[in-house]
Amino acid sequence: MKSNHFSRSTPLPVSAADAFAWHERTGALERLMPPWEKVELIEQSGGIRDGSRVVLRQHAGPVAITLEAEHFGYRAGREFNDRLVRGPFARWEHRHGFEDTPGTRGSVLTDEIVYAMAGGPLATGLVRRKLERMFTYRHAVTRADLALWRRWSDRPRLRILVSGASGLLGRTLCPMLTTQGHTVIRLTRKPSAGPGETDLEHLNAAGKIDAVVHLAGENVAAGRWTAERRQRILKSREEGTRKLVTALGKLPEPPKVLVGASAIGFYGNRGDAVCRETDPHGRGFLSEVCQTWERETLAVREFDTRGVCLRIGVVLSPAGGALEKLLPLFQAGLGGPVGDGKMWMSWISIDDVAGAIVHALMDESLSGPVNAVAPEPVTNAAFSGELGRTLGRPAIVPVPAMALRTMFGEMADETLLSSTRAEPVRLRQAGYEFRHARLGAALRHVLGV
Repeated sequence: MKSNHFSRSTPLPVSAADAFAWHERTGALERLMPPWEKVELIEQSGGIRDGSRVVLRQHAGPVAITLEAEHFGYRAGREFNDRLVRGPFARWEHRHGFEDTPGTRGSVLTDEIVYAMAGGPLATGLVRRKLERMFTYRHAVTRADLALWRRWSDRPRLRILVSGASGLLGRTLCPMLTTQGHTVIRLTRKPSAGPGETDLEHLNAAGKIDAVVHLAGENVAAGRWTAERRQRILKSREEGTRKLVTALGKLPEPPKVLVGASAIGFYGNRGDAVCRETDPHGRGFLSEVCQTWERETLAVREFDTRGVCLRIGVVLSPAGGALEKLLPLFQAGLGGPVGDGKMWMSWISIDDVAGAIVHALMDESLSGPVNAVAPEPVTNAAFSGELGRTLGRPAIVPVPAMALRTMFGEMADETLLSSTRAEPVRLRQAGYEFRHARLGAALRHVLGV
């Protein structure tokens, strides 16, 4: 059976030793998994040294394929390899190589894959296109994550408590933090917490906590806002945050910073007005929830902990949130603007939300409300058109506002039909560099187009 060869090289902003170290840290594999792939990490043992193993389960519709790889050829700071021992390929060997670039402080990462499979030229072509798509994504993430590490490389590494670690944002943030060299302690509601976890009752036993990221809260967009759901949404943020802050205040040494999630729903429906962090709150249930959430978060100031409230926009990821719900319609050519399409959407790629959290943790100049949105908001009609172009599908089928109100009631008016044109003033003043400042680039990255 004929073997095929794939190779991709990318310049990196750090030395080969630093790039290699990033790949050795916990979370590197998760950071490199494309969000459009339905892949589960089942088992990982031994890191990337010889003999260590990785077991993945990939879902393609109702079919699940198990892949198992083992590592070999480890050369510290220079190279590591893996080969497939169980999976759909007759041969799969992957070399990860790192070389310093003479005369610079940078290096070059080279991924080389030799593979063989049944199926002839058609199957081989499909695999090659999939590899091109995958490694374009992987190298972009590696380069950007290493640039982030380089920016804060002179700062001490932190022990960070994270609530909501299993949610959409938490699943991106935690691997980003660990590959930056930080230690993550996941906050769980289970009394029998496992390794790397704790609950509030046993927080004292978790050791020193330098920083906290609070993401937990009832899903606002999971369905119609019944009286019961409204209560759960508010209670999860008010009481949940209050209990956390109270527990932190009782520690012998409270954390230096708490970064809490909030939302641009704070501003309410503002039409074409530009919303900055100094602007007043809006009206409606979601605005009330955000005000309460932020008030409870900023109570950490009572024990001299810096408090940051990230007002997060529409997070772009095919693994969850609004984009995941929209994709099937747009892929079928049935997508289009909502209502008249004139409402403003303040969006942000999921890697930029996680990057903004890292920035807020490390930059002591940031406190209070911070808009976590990309610098170029778009109207709903423009968003629909860009998503259609990215997918190569028409996007002309409008979604009537009345139909959304019938299905979702008040939630439709405050989320799907609301117009919020937020600007990331404080993030930009603090020098945060967006990975995806433009919508087209963000969509192409998260969708692998």
